[in-house]
Amino acid sequence: MDPYAAAKEAAARIAELTGRPSHEAAVVLGSGWGPAAAGLGEPDTSFPMTELPGFLAPVAEGHAGEVRSYDVNGVATLVFLGRTHLYEGHGPRPVVHAIRTAAAAGVRLAVLTNANGSLRDEWPLGQPVLVRDHINLAASSPLEGARFVDLTDAWSPRLRTLAGELDPSLAEGVYAFLRGPHYETWAEAEWLRRVGADMLGMSTVPEAIAARELGIELVGISTVTAIEGTASGIDPSEVVRIAERTAERLGPLVAELITKGVRR
Repeated sequence: MDPYAAAKEAAARIAELTGRPSHEAAVVLGSGWGPAAAGLGEPDTSFPMTELPGFLAPVAEGHAGEVRSYDVNGVATLVFLGRTHLYEGHGPRPVVHAIRTAAAAGVRLAVLTNANGSLRDEWPLGQPVLVRDHINLAASSPLEGARFVDLTDAWSPRLRTLAGELDPSLAEGVYAFLRGPHYETWAEAEWLRRVGADMLGMSTVPEAIAARELGIELVGISTVTAIEGTASGIDPSEVVRIAERTAERLGPLVAELITKGVRR
């Protein structure tokens, strides 16, 4: 099925399930970010992702597989608790189906969250980082055919400025997207550092590309959950636990970004 038609079908189902004909903002809560939803208030509606056409149940730890509809200070907001990753082997279409569905539902502002492996020694575990830019190293794009999309402004300077005003403790950096699911070697991490990456992970960039094609303004928040290239290695369960501890604190920031980002 045409992926844009599939997104419209899923958006129509969201309208039925939520009783809202459209939504203004969307949030994708990545690995361990589920507790951030508490900062948005009580959901008006909640249902499994698999209730929607074209959605797959997330398989990664820390991804709940749930869709919620909120009224965030008057802004109708869709929240996806979890995502599908490219490493699952289904191709790019399911990876970006949620963001295309959000666009079809009327969304024009999205907050994308994830957990990262840091390439910056000065960033402690739990440090929240705004995505200033990204490097796509997965040799993959969700766009098919002659769909030429300018990504020079992929991560909204306006929304990053607003986020920094709301929380001056936020860092900023360049996110490198790799397919995974394996973590990187020491040599790979060092190479990524040299080519300009500050952090790396296995998500978010395909969604960003799809979002920008459809005119959605983006802000990305990534939590440092591991330090790359250290002797201690990386424990996937610890990645989720660190993200969960940080996410609850960041929920109110996400709510303010939605409220002020939509209305400014």
